[in-house]
Amino acid sequence: MLVELVVKNLGVIEEARIPMGPGLTALTGETGAGKTMVVEALNLLLGGRPDPERVRVGATEATVEGLFAQGDTEWVLRRILPASGRSRAYINGELATAAALSELGAGLLELHGQHAQQALLQPRTQRAALDEFAGIDRTPLLSARRQVDQARTRLEDMGGDERSRVREIDLLRFQLEEIDRVAPVVGEEVQLDQEEDLLSGALAHQQAAFFAVASLSDDGSANDLVARAMNKLAERAPFVSVLARLRDIAAELEDCAAELRQLGESIEPDEERLDQVRSRRQLLVELRRKYGDSLSAVVDYAAEARGRLEDLTAHDATLAAYEAELATAVAELQLVCKVIGKKRRAAAAGLAVAVEAHLGDLALAGARIEVRVTDTEELPGAGEQVELRIAVNTGSAMGSLSKVASGGELSRVMLAIRLVLSNGPPTMVFDEVDAGIGGEAALCVGRALAELGAQSQVIVVTHLPQVAAFADEQVLVSKTQGDQLARTTAVVLNEEDRVVELSRMLSGSPDSSTARDHAYELLSSAQGERRLGTQ
Repeated sequence: MLVELVVKNLGVIEEARIPMGPGLTALTGETGAGKTMVVEALNLLLGGRPDPERVRVGATEATVEGLFAQGDTEWVLRRILPASGRSRAYINGELATAAALSELGAGLLELHGQHAQQALLQPRTQRAALDEFAGIDRTPLLSARRQVDQARTRLEDMGGDERSRVREIDLLRFQLEEIDRVAPVVGEEVQLDQEEDLLSGALAHQQAAFFAVASLSDDGSANDLVARAMNKLAERAPFVSVLARLRDIAAELEDCAAELRQLGESIEPDEERLDQVRSRRQLLVELRRKYGDSLSAVVDYAAEARGRLEDLTAHDATLAAYEAELATAVAELQLVCKVIGKKRRAAAAGLAVAVEAHLGDLALAGARIEVRVTDTEELPGAGEQVELRIAVNTGSAMGSLSKVASGGELSRVMLAIRLVLSNGPPTMVFDEVDAGIGGEAALCVGRALAELGAQSQVIVVTHLPQVAAFADEQVLVSKTQGDQLARTTAVVLNEEDRVVELSRMLSGSPDSSTARDHAYELLSSAQGERRLGTQ
């Protein structure tokens, strides 16, 4: 429910903080006092189109903020309307889009008024009303349609005609044959680089090895010099430790010379093998140029191509499976559409009768309702297109709500629908629901609003005391003229002040004792009816 509404610099409202209680709340006041701005503020919280001209003269921006509570969950919706520039929306302090505000607000509050967006005019609202009346769950329908869409998408993804498919198969086979012929191994390029370096410089490597062996082993070599040093130091106590190290060096030199000799003898020029290595390397370069930046990428591409080739060669079987899957999904959708369509058509007349019964008490006794159910191309047989049609006066032709009904009549039709249905948003706002009525009809509207207020929070903007008297709370919206600009305030009235306001609404003379007696009688009678209705 709406707990509190704060409005700043919107139209004639400089600043108003309006607490909202459960049940039925009536907003009353003189014409031009600012009640319309309250409705406009709520419309902005629902993501309505902003009008910069609504910003109060002299202000840079208008602000609307609503606190909603449902169980333990609270939402703060906020809309800032600059005098120039784009409006801004916030949800719980976080910047949001107007669309997000609208989506969340639609589940919290429903607004019906002459100048507000009419939810009842939206086809989905009319369909939802019929579905609720008929006890229809659209989940199976949406699920079946999703299955059809998914199956159809898979078929479309098969792609291309037979000729294109054959060309792709030929290309993939050629590419895989080329890769498989080379049979690249990840990491072999490093080995080939090393082998090419060895073979291309074989003679030079061999000569270097033999020169090093000679340097280590021949007369005057490093090994010879170490041996001479060892002889000089032999049996001299101060050099025992150094002598041991020299013996290790001499042994290491001999090992090195032996290893170098062996390596030098193993290295032989092999032009044929060198050509093979260079050819292999070039093949790998060509593969990388065509299929990837590295051999690893080439191998990955080959795996992907092999999988794609398998899919293409199994195309006919896959296609048949997908077509069978689509046929099954379509059959299931048709069955669900048939069941739901039958329920909708069977319930349409009942909904019309139930709404008409309430319209008789809402000053629309001559009105007739028709619920027209038709199919759409996407969901044949489901009766997905639901349209509420109305003939306001006896003998008049049926027409769509948007073309036939006024704002006040639309509000009363929605009020009648809400009385028929059990589910609705936590908060409902009715503006001008009592337009063009009075007397006993106004009392009937008040009773209907009070009945609805027993189920949900209802806010009504009214000029009729007969309606306001049924409210749990009454908020007076009043305007005072300042030095330069008018100022609007909103105050929750106590019982005594309600009598004064009701007497003003009855006679225009709040100080008249007769009017006050009448107002007290009206308030007592309405509240007494409410107490009896709850017993």
